[in-house]
Amino acid sequence: MPQSLSQLIVHLVFSTKNRAPLISEAIREELHAYLIGVLRERDCPSIMIGSVEDHIHILFVLSKNMPLSKIVGELKAVSSKWIKSKGPSFHAFQWQNGYGAFSTSKSSVEVVRRYIANQKPHHRKTSFQDELRKFLEKHELEYDERYLWD
Repeated sequence: MPQSLSQLIVHLVFSTKNRAPLISEAIREELHAYLIGVLRERDCPSIMIGSVEDHIHILFVLSKNMPLSKIVGELKAVSSKWIKSKGPSFHAFQWQNGYGAFSTSKSSVEVVRRYIANQKPHHRKTSFQDELRKFLEKHELEYDERYLWD
């Protein structure tokens, strides 16, 4: 095949360091817009971004030219630097070291979009830790609880 074609839709989830509640309402929408721009620049169109105080969900199409680990590293690095520029209360901001990335089919995009859009009410009942464990089990990923949180 002379052409390289792909459509890899990724549901990415990661937390602030130690799940500190640092993604405040004051910067949330601006952070989402910033991340949309970062993804666009890297030919990884965003589909949906949602967050609560301690973690973020990003649904996007992974570029055929960009390894997942590289885009995640860049998203975290540039957004962390950007958040720290937002004032003294954000100077200590950090993302956790790891992340969860889950493949999503085109037919499931709308379900995942709604899930991400409803993060606030969802997290009134479910912690981030329980949410991530459920994702890992649903996708049959083995994990060691000792290394899951930082």
